[in-house]
Order: sequence, then C-alpha cells, then structure tokens
Amino acid sequence: MTLPVRQPSPYGHFLWGTAISGHQSEGNNLNSDIWLAEHVQPTVFSQPSRDACDSYHRYAEDISIVADLGLNCYRFGIEWSRIEPEPGQFSAAELDRYARMIDLCVERGIAPMLTYSHFTVPRWFAARGGFEVPDSADLFARYAEVVTRRLGEHVVAATPFNEANIQRLMRTLLPNPAARPVIDAMLAACAKQCGSARFSSLLFAEVEKTEAHLVDAHRKATQAIKAGPGNFPVGVSLTMQDIQGIGENNLAGAVIDSLYGPWLDEAANADFIGVQTYTRVRVDAQGHVSPPADAEMTEAGYEYYPQALGSTIRFAAKRTGKPVYVTESGIATSHDTRRVAFIDAALNELQNCIADGIDVKSYIHWSLLDNFEWSSGYSQHFGLVEVDPTTFRRTPKPSAHHLGAHARRSLEAAR
Repeated sequence: MTLPVRQPSPYGHFLWGTAISGHQSEGNNLNSDIWLAEHVQPTVFSQPSRDACDSYHRYAEDISIVADLGLNCYRFGIEWSRIEPEPGQFSAAELDRYARMIDLCVERGIAPMLTYSHFTVPRWFAARGGFEVPDSADLFARYAEVVTRRLGEHVVAATPFNEANIQRLMRTLLPNPAARPVIDAMLAACAKQCGSARFSSLLFAEVEKTEAHLVDAHRKATQAIKAGPGNFPVGVSLTMQDIQGIGENNLAGAVIDSLYGPWLDEAANADFIGVQTYTRVRVDAQGHVSPPADAEMTEAGYEYYPQALGSTIRFAAKRTGKPVYVTESGIATSHDTRRVAFIDAALNELQNCIADGIDVKSYIHWSLLDNFEWSSGYSQHFGLVEVDPTTFRRTPKPSAHHLGAHARRSLEAAR
C-alpha cells in the first residue's frame, strides 16, 4: 500500500504506528483510581492488573520492537498518578522516565504521540470528586502544563484525553443496568478506603455529572499544552464506531447524537480528530440490532467488521473539517491470521479515503502488546506482540511483521 506524499517530516509523510496506555502495560500503578478499584470488594474487574506487561521497566525493549518492525510512530499514555501522586507534588523522577522514553523514540526515528490521560486519574483526585468537581479542569490543566514543560519539545502530536466520549460509549452502546449496583458498591468501597465521602472514577462516572467539567478540562489543558515548549498539533480522540441505520425511521441519528454529545464540536475547534474504531453498530426504528446470525465475533464480544474504519474516517472528516489521525484500530483475537486480515481490510478502507481526498495522517494499531484490558483482565488479546505473563518475554506475532511490511513499503515509496 503506497500513500501520497505529505509535507516533509523527519518521520516521513505518514505515521505508521502502534499504541499502548500506561496503566494497561506499565504495571503496579499503585496511586491510580483503577488500581484501587481492582482490589476492593465488590469489584467489576475480573482480575487485577498486577505487573501488567512490566513496560515500566521494559519500555526500551518495547520501543525497539516498534522500530525494528519498521513503524515510525509510538502512541503512549503517561500516568498522571505517577507524575502527581499527591496534589501539587510532582515527581521529577517520573517525568525524567517519560522523557527518556521520548528521547529513545527520537533516537530510533519514532514519532512520540502522547495521551495525557488514558482513562485513569490519581487516587487523590478521584477521592475529592474527580471530574464532578468544578475546579477539576484547573487541576488537570496544571498537570498538563507541568508535563508539557518537561516533555513537550519532541512530541509530534497529543490528545488531552483518550476517547473523550468514553462515558457516552458506555451508556449508549454498552448499556448494562445490572452492572450499576456493583459499580456503585465498588466506588463506595474505594471511598471508604480513602476515608472520603465519594470516589469518582472517570470510567464509571455519570455523563451528566462530569461532561461539562471534562470539556472545560480539555480546553484548558489544550491551552496549557499549546504554551509549549514544542509546536505540535493537539486533537480530540473519540471512540467512533460505525453507526448504520436500517430501514425507515431508524434511530441512527439519535444514537450518533448520544454517542458524541459536544465532542464533535470540540474536535472541530481542535487541530485534528483522532478516530478510534473497532466495529459497527446497526440501529433500526426500535434501537440496536443484533449482529447477523453468521457474523464473526471477536474476543471483546463485538462483530468483526474492519470496514467500519472507512465510514468513521469519512464521518469524522465531514463533521469536523479537520485532519484525521487514526489513533486506534484493532481486534481482540487469539487467531493472528484474523488480525492480519483485519489490518489489510482496514488499510484498504483507509487507502480509499485518502484516494478520495480526505486528509488522513496516521494509522496507529491498538495495541503493541497483549495487555490488561480493564474489567476483562487479560482475557482479550489485542496485541501485535505476545507477552509471557511470568517472564515478560515479548514475541512479535506474524501480524506485527505484516503491519511493519506495509509501513516499510509506504515509507520507502515516499522517499
């Protein structure tokens, strides 16, 4: 697959990459809200994250794998709870560690793309009310300012939040009313552990209580990031599944409105929109329609449908008028041949979008490693690289080399 030549960049005309988040891969993220939620009773987490993939110590090996595959971008999340473990106390050592990651990326010709918050927040922040509290935006912006001042010089792109509309996804496309009592009991147990009256975790908070403050936090953090150092685009990453209307009077429009809320408007005012797509959702006049009886399903429980990426890229570009970065695309499967097929089909959709004149700037695959997948624990395998849970040995799968071959061909053709 050959992509058209873009504006010259030290990383090439197009960003071919893979992604990871701090909590899911680093391990032992003791000061985060999610670590606590994993360990109280009751909990919605099937198992704790523990050492995860030990990327906290093995980040150099992970970055080397990305480079050796021929990819030129690494998108990773930095952990607020490590950098500010107590309010106003910022860890120079942790900032230095992330700075070493960025320096190593640059040395290996890899563009570092940052996510300032990939779902997790510090335990102290959750215990004071999380993003339900009006001054939460100021605290998040303060953190973003400190991080950017130390790390911003060599960053190529960033988003304040991963999937800023994640709460809307949980409510609109993954509703599970039976889980709410357990979630509430888990959060109450977390509050008790902290000696606080409440505990608000971003992943489990209600949209009505947090969204206005999240929007404010996004805007203020963007302003803080833009203050530099560094001169890189700051965007909005959204979970953007392909919403397909079926028949007359279908509710696809209402589902789209519910999924995105104010975030498409925020993206239209940002430097880019980050598209994170995994499947499609079909909607008729009564609501969600189950996948076809013969549909292939992934380990994550949704339909195998790589064609969704083309639809969401087109939707994102039309609704925002902004460049599109594919910041996540992938599949949960233990059958790597299906991952290879998924990559090929998704890239075909991406190529068609570019051929039609859409400004697509990246393809970033989720994820680099088989890592901790939140409440599902280690049961879902999104990784291009297998990780032994005891020795942490990394073994790139055929799909990793397959994606790398796409990247090498494209980058070499553009030289």
